[in-house]
Amino acid sequence: MSYVPRLQKKYKDEVVQKLMDEFNYGSIMEVPRLLKISINQGLGEATQDRKVVEEALEELSVIAGQKAVPTRAKKSVSNFKLREGMTIGARVTLRKIKMYEFLDRFISVALPRVRDFRGISDKSFDGRGNYNMGLSEQIIFPEINMEKVNKIKGMDVTFVTTAKTDAEAFALLKHLGLPFKNQNN
Repeated sequence: MSYVPRLQKKYKDEVVQKLMDEFNYGSIMEVPRLLKISINQGLGEATQDRKVVEEALEELSVIAGQKAVPTRAKKSVSNFKLREGMTIGARVTLRKIKMYEFLDRFISVALPRVRDFRGISDKSFDGRGNYNMGLSEQIIFPEINMEKVNKIKGMDVTFVTTAKTDAEAFALLKHLGLPFKNQNN
């Protein structure tokens, strides 16, 4: 038998049924699912120091478990000393098994390591069932070696779902285990 990540099994066994009961779907195919997780790092200081990009690509690859790719500037901006085609960021898109593996590590290991963590905001949905969140430091991931970190960098994490509304996406992510803040606060 092939390996199935814990959260993928949880989705098939528990979450689908909970969502079917909650939203009265007619078919299992209507139940929203997680399509991909995109992790993005913008590196403004990359225009002065090329080593920053290499470090960010390496760190993001270690965090995601998949090779990160550089993002390049589309336009030249003289005020920022930015030329078209310069590398100004790093990104990685996770799907299927690697996506569920990352999500499991993110929920159970990385988020609890955030200082003064009280849950993630439920206000960052985009209206089409996708959720965006920003992290202020990459050192919350245990894969990062603290001695090798020169500069603390943040990143954006986007959860792309097949949900049609924010309520459906919220229910999906909550059932998968994302720790949202209490509605009362």
